[in-house]
Amino acid sequence: FKTCPGRVLCKLPCSGEKEVDLAVQSAKAAFKIWSQMSGMERCRVMLEAARIIREQREEIATMETINNGKSIFEARVDIDISWQCLEYYAGLAGSLAGEHIQLPGGSFGYTRREPLGVCVGIGAWNYPFQIACWKSGPALACGNAMVFKPSPFTPISVVRLAEIFTEAGVPKGLFNVVQGGAATGQFLCQHPDVAKISFTGSVPTGMKIMEMAAKGIKPVTLELGGKSPLIIFSDADLDNAVKGALMANFLTQGEVCCNGTRVFVERKILDTFTKEVVKRTQKIKIGDPLLEDTRMGALINRPHLNRVQGFIKQAKEQGAEVLCGGDLYVPDDPKLKNGYYMHPCVLGNCKDEMTCVKEEIFGPVMAILPFDTEEEVVERANATKFGLAGGVFTRDIQKAHRVVAALKAGMCFINNYNVSPVELPFGGYKSSGFGRENGRAAIEYYSQLKTVCVEMGDVESVF
Repeated sequence: FKTCPGRVLCKLPCSGEKEVDLAVQSAKAAFKIWSQMSGMERCRVMLEAARIIREQREEIATMETINNGKSIFEARVDIDISWQCLEYYAGLAGSLAGEHIQLPGGSFGYTRREPLGVCVGIGAWNYPFQIACWKSGPALACGNAMVFKPSPFTPISVVRLAEIFTEAGVPKGLFNVVQGGAATGQFLCQHPDVAKISFTGSVPTGMKIMEMAAKGIKPVTLELGGKSPLIIFSDADLDNAVKGALMANFLTQGEVCCNGTRVFVERKILDTFTKEVVKRTQKIKIGDPLLEDTRMGALINRPHLNRVQGFIKQAKEQGAEVLCGGDLYVPDDPKLKNGYYMHPCVLGNCKDEMTCVKEEIFGPVMAILPFDTEEEVVERANATKFGLAGGVFTRDIQKAHRVVAALKAGMCFINNYNVSPVELPFGGYKSSGFGRENGRAAIEYYSQLKTVCVEMGDVESVF
């Protein structure tokens, strides 16, 4: 692999209906073997997969950087989260169990936690390898098989994950990868032998997937978009709050669904906070994502870069002020001149009704909005169709807990932002989707309960 912005890295054929069926049938055959293994047997295989990823961290991170455009610094974090995810669910695999319930007269009942079958994972292009692990980890721990479709913009690293699972000892076909766009996704969602669909991506696509799944009564997990609030109170540690705002807006070039892109700042510290945020944003090192000191790489492709630029243009037309950035960045290295780079942007003078405040931009664009009271900011923070995440910075811990309790969002942060421990469930409210990834909660979405009632006496008949 070499850094080659704006050039074709590789070509992969799209999987049609025939290829999708072959992948599902292969997974179905592997499921019969995998689902009959004990939890401890599955645990050992998954631990081996985690070990391989950990050993090959640098190689996979480099592949992911070229695959996506994010900095190598961030890609290494993604790979670490990935192997930790597999380790976590490997640990849970051996402890999955139902319960025993005593009934009158010596009768009893029990529940069995059983796998669903062939699950489909459809990933996004911002965290290709990590999302594949987030979906496959709990799926495989519960005894399922998975057919995974990465985004056509980032098709490469998930293939490496499939190879790693095979090296680790999963049955052949247990984790299959198909390539393609909307048509391939449709074949997967409509396949009669698919038991469940887990999708990460946009709200419009999530609605279509839910509609297709409904026709087959298939359960879905949807992790969709966001326009999350980040609330900075005047009593917050200013330095920490500024770092939190940068983390909440500029990771992976701002291409993160849970980013806190509506930054509400208490008016009495608005000028001080804004000045410091602008100063630090201007210092962010942009350029070749494979260089160690780069902190912001390239956006995913030219159409997306143009879309982000369009949002900034519209924001200016609606009265927002560009405090820094927003323009294209042209690296000095001639090899990078065709890359999709831009300076991270901070917008001031923003109003709640502006498009840049209401719609998900999915790029390095921060909107700063002043507020005066706790009640006011909570109401404004919740005035959105989204509900993926939210953050609060304050030294008053009672206020922090009070505010996050009032936020209509599935993932909330207090005095930090965009940390992703696999032990904690992740997912949204409202149009940001439903179901959960990570934590023990994900087990509920990759398994089903069977209830067994055992009568120890004669049947009490009413006939």
